[in-house]
Amino acid sequence: MRKVSLLVMGMLMGAGVVVGIGQGRQFIAGNAVAAAADTYRQLNLLGDVFDRIRSEYVEQPDDAKLVESAINGMLTSLDPHSSYMTPKSFKDMQQQNRGEFGGLGIEVTMEDSLVKVVTPIDDTPAARAGIRAGDIITHLDGEPVLGLSLNQAVDKMRGAVNAPITLTVKRDGAEKPLEMKIVRDIIRIKSVRFREEGGDVGYLRITQFTEQTTDGLREALDKITKDIPSDKLKGYVLDLRNNPGGLLDQAISVSDAFLERGEIVSTRGRNADETQRFNARSGDLSKGKPVIVLINGGSASASEIVAGALQDHKRATLIGTRSFGKGSVQTIIPLGQNGAIRLTTARYYTPSGRSIQAKGIAPDIEIIQDTPEDLKGKDDTKGEASLKGHLKNPTDGTPTEEKTGSQAYVPPDVKDDKALNFAFDLLRGVKSSAAFPPDPKTAVAN
Repeated sequence: MRKVSLLVMGMLMGAGVVVGIGQGRQFIAGNAVAAAADTYRQLNLLGDVFDRIRSEYVEQPDDAKLVESAINGMLTSLDPHSSYMTPKSFKDMQQQNRGEFGGLGIEVTMEDSLVKVVTPIDDTPAARAGIRAGDIITHLDGEPVLGLSLNQAVDKMRGAVNAPITLTVKRDGAEKPLEMKIVRDIIRIKSVRFREEGGDVGYLRITQFTEQTTDGLREALDKITKDIPSDKLKGYVLDLRNNPGGLLDQAISVSDAFLERGEIVSTRGRNADETQRFNARSGDLSKGKPVIVLINGGSASASEIVAGALQDHKRATLIGTRSFGKGSVQTIIPLGQNGAIRLTTARYYTPSGRSIQAKGIAPDIEIIQDTPEDLKGKDDTKGEASLKGHLKNPTDGTPTEEKTGSQAYVPPDVKDDKALNFAFDLLRGVKSSAAFPPDPKTAVAN
């Protein structure tokens, strides 16, 4: 540990000294040397604490676990989405991005040191067992979650296929914690589901953005356009509700499927030269048919990229409730045999230059669902703005008003789904709205 600290200090001090020509430059070099010396003192402190723990803790600690915890502590102190991945969790993440992994089938986050369910994934053991968005998982097989990192908790929930696990769940409105026994299974995520609705509307639901998403969307659009004649096809409903996100490149290609030209999203890192812009290529796979996008409080990250791009280009009308508000990009940096780190490296911006970080995307038409009595007042998500240590919204260099709380409930029965049925009625001309169809001439995107 001390050798590493000395090496770091040597590099930093050397870099500072080279700056020094002229009085102003010497001042900068002096500051650099002072900053490097302070960094060295902090690294030396870390080494001292590590040595004390190894020599004086009441039981013999595991050195590897100590180092992992120190690394994870550094990363999680930055923001809620940066973390360390062990080799196993890195492998699990890669499997999940491919759309197939072993486990329960829930998207989770950490809130107040407990695991909170963002959403259960369709047709998985968790969904079938009755796990709901907003549930707090307090114990796993009787062992408390308190004290575990999010990755550690996820590792415990994953395991051998057919192996059961008992979750203790705290649910708003329930008098006492619920004990839910769930049998693990291979989670095969079909990220795109579709159907023809009434012989004149195409319904597309994207559950999350995996490596399979764009191919699945192309397949869905091909099937619908073959089965419904063009003169009868009124348009498409793209359902992104409770979609927690996924791969950036898939969000870009899904947006591209509905756009002929223009910017889809830009990402901006700490330095100006790190800005990247992603543009649509010609070829609207929906052939210009009207599009309505459904969003809610569980629509996050990649979902918001798609919704924001189509909204800014006036290519689609957004219906539902305000989205989650995760406007940051995480880069996975492999560490060889030591796993990887997930590091927040940029914010993303919609084509009009909006950052939706901690703010979300407001729908063009807000529709609140009717909720069952046992869920009334408990069907909202708090959103990104409620997460401890979240990044602030940087628009125009000043903080903007953060938005928290948005309904994330989707009725299980289509006949009760107000947002979906309103979308169908708009496409069929049964109902009208000034927001539909949107006028591309008024688009603020370039």
